[in-house]
Amino acid sequence: MRPTRIIISGGGTGGHIFPAIAIANALRRMEPGCEILFVGANGRMEMEKVPAVGYKIVGLNIRGIQRGSILKNLGLPFKVIGSLQKALKLVSDFKPDVVVGVGGYASGPVLFAASWKKIPYLIQEQNSYAGITNKNLGKKAAKICVAFDDMDQFFPAEKILKTGNPVRKDVVDIYNKHFEGAEMLKLDPLKKTILVTGGSLGAGTLNKSMEKHFQEFIDKDVQLIWQTGKFYYAGVMERLGYNLHPNIRILEFLNKMDLAYAAADVIISRAGAGTIAELCLIKKPVILVPSPNVAEDHQTKNAMALVKNNAAIMINDHSAVDVLVAEALKLLNDEERSEELAQNIGKMALPEADDLIAREVMKLARREGI
Repeated sequence: MRPTRIIISGGGTGGHIFPAIAIANALRRMEPGCEILFVGANGRMEMEKVPAVGYKIVGLNIRGIQRGSILKNLGLPFKVIGSLQKALKLVSDFKPDVVVGVGGYASGPVLFAASWKKIPYLIQEQNSYAGITNKNLGKKAAKICVAFDDMDQFFPAEKILKTGNPVRKDVVDIYNKHFEGAEMLKLDPLKKTILVTGGSLGAGTLNKSMEKHFQEFIDKDVQLIWQTGKFYYAGVMERLGYNLHPNIRILEFLNKMDLAYAAADVIISRAGAGTIAELCLIKKPVILVPSPNVAEDHQTKNAMALVKNNAAIMINDHSAVDVLVAEALKLLNDEERSEELAQNIGKMALPEADDLIAREVMKLARREGI
């Protein structure tokens, strides 16, 4: 009997790639010999991250609409048609038993090709607000795995399974690591600490907020772990100087995210679906500043799903530079509110998402329930 063959398509950001890899790892645990092929978008980070963990990936020449530039979009229809043709050939050649779409530019053409070839496909919708591509593809999907409630406004209710978003297990394993985290960052484990993270690329608003109110952390004797992202690090360090106060740690990237989470008392973050899934498992008080630069403002909707359960505080991007640091310091000193938020965000955690999704993928491969 030949091994199960699975295509996993999508990417573009860590929020799509890391869940995709977690699903692949879960599939390999269930059937070590299964054959997995990733399909991504050329020039995007999946083309580097996926091979780095041992999986084969093929790239499509696909990208999204470039906002504010008609000229840059002129070639888009040709890229879409070319990607569809390549996706159809990939599906014909690889002969998958099932296809998984995790979102991102490459997901659409591959799921469309699967539908055309009558191969069952599963959509892993990470956000609380489904994008237009997934809404359309959801009509013919065999199963749609979601992370938030009330997703039947976008998809047929009978196809929905609430699984949560898969996370990197090593990132959320913070048990008993507080002192180790403080030691790694050369901080005092007995001082109150705030972690600010805008993801690997960084978040301009979060960086401006920290820079404007930098002195307040020093004045209040609060420690700050500030991850700027690679686009902002050099500029921040030039303006603030390299001889920083011992309470302050400014880093371009956090390679040991688990230790940073463990060292923190309050976390400030964007509201990407993957990050929220991690924060629910971390179980610490969180302030979310949704990015305004994402399709259909889905980060605000992700954040609101937590706010309505009293599981996080949300601050709008446009007001963050003025109020974010003050709110964070206020929360840090309000033990009762911090404990309440930590308990409520923990109740929203779905820790077995990767295994639940992998199980559904294998059922579809065996044509169970179709």
